[in-house]
Amino acid sequence: MPRMIFVNLPSADIPRSRRFYEGLGFTINPQFSNDQALCVVVSETIYLMILSRDFFASFVNRPVGDPAATAQALVSLSCEDRAGVDALTEAALAHGGTEPRAVQDMGFMYGRAFCDPDGNWFEPMWMDPGAVQ
Repeated sequence: MPRMIFVNLPSADIPRSRRFYEGLGFTINPQFSNDQALCVVVSETIYLMILSRDFFASFVNRPVGDPAATAQALVSLSCEDRAGVDALTEAALAHGGTEPRAVQDMGFMYGRAFCDPDGNWFEPMWMDPGAVQ
């Protein structure tokens, strides 16, 4: 079985988060979703666990930061091409996200950034596979 990743992120409004992530084209796994948690399927091996702030706090012994005020993580998501980077970012903006910085275009690598309505930071990116060689 391939290794999987579950990125847990706090949310102040689970229904708003559901609308946002479905608006990006992601599906929701109802088996692991309820009024306190939302299991967002990004791919077969990548999942976002969007948790109410109180539920999130039950897993940690530290204060839960406010992602709108402090940087906690940068979640990079690879895309097939530059158009995929733009499409995902534009979908995020159309569904209540914000774009916190300018496009980064290094020729062989292209990336943008968006924050979900809670302020969690994502960076869709594309890198030319030939440049890796």
